[in-house]
Amino acid sequence: MIQHLENKAIDKAKWDACIDNSTNGMVYAYAWYLDIVSPGWEGLVGDDYKSVMPLPMAEKYGFRYTYPPPYIQQLGLFSSTDIAEKAVTVFIAHIPAKYKYIEMNLNEQNPFSGKDFKITKGVTHLLNLDKPYGEILSSFSTQTKRNLKKAQAASLTITKEAPIEKVIELFRDNRGKQYSHNSTNYDILSRLMLACKQKGIGHSWGIYNKENELCAGAFFLISNGRSIFLFSGANDNAYETHAMTFLINKFIEEHSAQNLIFDFEGSLDKDLARFYKGFGSTETIYLQIRKNTLPLPVKLLKEFQYRRKTSAGR
Repeated sequence: MIQHLENKAIDKAKWDACIDNSTNGMVYAYAWYLDIVSPGWEGLVGDDYKSVMPLPMAEKYGFRYTYPPPYIQQLGLFSSTDIAEKAVTVFIAHIPAKYKYIEMNLNEQNPFSGKDFKITKGVTHLLNLDKPYGEILSSFSTQTKRNLKKAQAASLTITKEAPIEKVIELFRDNRGKQYSHNSTNYDILSRLMLACKQKGIGHSWGIYNKENELCAGAFFLISNGRSIFLFSGANDNAYETHAMTFLINKFIEEHSAQNLIFDFEGSLDKDLARFYKGFGSTETIYLQIRKNTLPLPVKLLKEFQYRRKTSAGR
């Protein structure tokens, strides 16, 4: 039996226990994580929390819709048993009709081919850290090894306690200018990073240049056998010295020979994809599904907004 539950009706202790016990559990799906990035989220619950599907929701123009929240790459169905396409299909069929627009990123272990949905492919890049560091290093590309040598000669130093707000500032004042992030998104990110640190799963690393200035920073999550490269910021000096290559390499080195997957969180941006692949990572596909049953004028507006968002490199 599958139930649709509004936020106030969800037993969040049972929900999080389901994610703990899932064969495909991910930090994004925990109730506390969803509470931060998508307050008021709803969910589908099967067999008394043996399987769950988060439904981040919002309302606009009087219509409810599901959407991919910020700082969450994948959601979909999570279960303590192996997940077949039929189970994913059944859960998606239970999304209430009140959701006139459905946009959802399923997770890597969610097969789906529903004919009523537009389905596209998302990409993440994964690196298995279960090998000795030397073996992982040997899989780096020639360019990445060359950049690492340049970084090692640039008198860079690393900190494992980079101030969260400084890392966000590095992004906002540099690459962030290319994106339409508003202050609300940055506030959500700050609260999320702080909560993850307090739970002992968030790690804020930074790189200082030879002038002792913070030039690069990254925030990693370690949970459910996966280390996620959640967020990073860098200035021009970091690009010149290859500080981010230096930082990621150090993280990989310190977490090598562990039963851990390093998740770069992927990108459809060719330059970023090339950067991630340079560390020996491999592409992994997850599905993005979409269904628009809004009334015609609003439907056309939503389609326009979606095309603009995707063309901007979401």
